[in-house]
Amino acid sequence: MADDVFKALADPTRRIILDELTEKSGQTLFEICSRLSMRHRLGISRQAVSQHLAVLEGAGLVETRREGRYKFHDLNTAPLRLIGERWLVADTSEPEESTP
Repeated sequence: MADDVFKALADPTRRIILDELTEKSGQTLFEICSRLSMRHRLGISRQAVSQHLAVLEGAGLVETRREGRYKFHDLNTAPLRLIGERWLVADTSEPEESTP
């Protein structure tokens, strides 16, 4: 699973999509495309954004839900927490003193 998350995060466009979902979760494909175009000046097709979202969804970073004919995309930070917890170790040692 970590491999999929790192692969998803490796692309700068996907990181921008995650930034946008952090700011406003529950966006449709149309909203995401509009924000990428207007705010980031990315000339990217709807199909390309859809493919980026599929990679993010495959990595578990984006969850989708349908309401009628609309599909909403929500950020899921659980995979990021799992990666962080994997290498974070509680520091029980005393801080080293620095010498001047």
